[in-house]
Amino acid sequence: MLSFGKKLRECREAKKISQNELAKLIEAHHSIIGKYERDEVKPSIDVVVKIANVLDTTVGYLLGETTDNNALQDPLMLKRLNDINELPIKEREALLLTIDAFLRDSKTKRAYA
Repeated sequence: MLSFGKKLRECREAKKISQNELAKLIEAHHSIIGKYERDEVKPSIDVVVKIANVLDTTVGYLLGETTDNNALQDPLMLKRLNDINELPIKEREALLLTIDAFLRDSKTKRAYA
């Protein structure tokens, strides 16, 4: 698994942003980005959020919680998930069972296509 620093560097280079540019965009000292990338210093969660926003990725990806660096960036999908979370528990469970069945069927169709 890649470290925070390696993921940071990978995302920064993919966006073609220099360490100096990233530091300016997150309002930090220019030398700190190199320290983050070498895993010498760990940023605060507030800084990780700023970095994720600038690099168009997620906090979860940078912290190693997911391997998908675009997971849940779609604001409409996030709104839907929040709306589902606010449903009464029985309705939420019924909806999640329906979604699970749909996803299972879709994966099966793709596997046999």
